[in-house]
Amino acid sequence: MGWVLAGLLAVLAFIGMALVMKMPRRTWEIGAAALVLGLAGYALQGQPGMKAAPKEAAQKIASGDAAEEVKARRALAGGSSMTDKYLTPADAMFRHGQYADAAEMLRGAVAEDPKNGEAWLAMANALVAHADNNLSPASVLAFRKAEQTLPGHPGPPFFLGLALARSGRLEEGRAIWAELLAQSPADAPWRPELTAQLQDLDAFIARQKAMPRP
Repeated sequence: MGWVLAGLLAVLAFIGMALVMKMPRRTWEIGAAALVLGLAGYALQGQPGMKAAPKEAAQKIASGDAAEEVKARRALAGGSSMTDKYLTPADAMFRHGQYADAAEMLRGAVAEDPKNGEAWLAMANALVAHADNNLSPASVLAFRKAEQTLPGHPGPPFFLGLALARSGRLEEGRAIWAELLAQSPADAPWRPELTAQLQDLDAFIARQKAMPRP
């Protein structure tokens, strides 16, 4: 219920700024980014109504190793984050399990540059990890901002699909990965890893469906 109220208030706040206060259209993106940052801060302070993630699904689909997750995100980005003053320390925090601190650091990155797509993606991943592999409204909005600022980039759909699968929403995660694979060039460097992840997910879904119902 806490997330529902927070999300509703964020929507109403944006409508109020855009229509009632007649905020110029050119500043809508900045206003939306500010609301995302506010929800991210709410996510860092607590997890109201959050259920435990199904650990078995996370373990079967991916190792959940934080260092490997950072490595995969950087590989998809072509190593562009190696010299970023925010991403480099945030990645170090993420690797050591300091997910809230990493997300807080990345809030500074996107506040300074709302078009820093990799920072939005890294913040989305940190918020998911902080919520025990559950998607929150703040992480979903961060994924959307990453997708908007990185059009055609494989990172946002790949990690959103991974987050969905880890949280038990297997079919939704599979659909996103399948679409990403279908849209990827034949020589895309991420195709082998994505194909392997999709095959593992399909196998896990098949095993689940084969289990006898109580």
